[in-house]
Amino acid sequence: MQFRALVIVILSACMWILGGLYAPDAFALTQIKLSNLSYHECPTEVGAGTVSSGATSRAANCFIVTGKAENPTNKPVVNADIFGRIYDANNDSVMQNRTRLGSIESVPPGISDFELRITVAANQPTPLKLEQFKAAGFTGKVRR
Repeated sequence: MQFRALVIVILSACMWILGGLYAPDAFALTQIKLSNLSYHECPTEVGAGTVSSGATSRAANCFIVTGKAENPTNKPVVNADIFGRIYDANNDSVMQNRTRLGSIESVPPGISDFELRITVAANQPTPLKLEQFKAAGFTGKVRR
């Protein structure tokens, strides 16, 4: 009986040691700088829509936010979440209580273009103000 317990302890220790040697790579969160931000109205075939809140719906305008994304690593960043604040001409928040605006599927190393579709209630006046935009993602596939 003692021999069996000793074998179990030795096998457990070996698995723990080998598990540490063969663990999958951990991927660090990579910060992506977003710059040269601007926006334009969506093409008419994309732009029609409404904004829903509970049981009510309101007319909405569609916009495409564009800019440059800078990936400082030498590997592509995948599923980079875009964060930022958008205000209307009256300095009212376009997306209250929400700073995650969308994502970029893949950001190659260096500087590249990105675009993001947003929907804004039609009663919010333009021009829009795009502030505090940034993105963050991983250099490897992340399970979701």
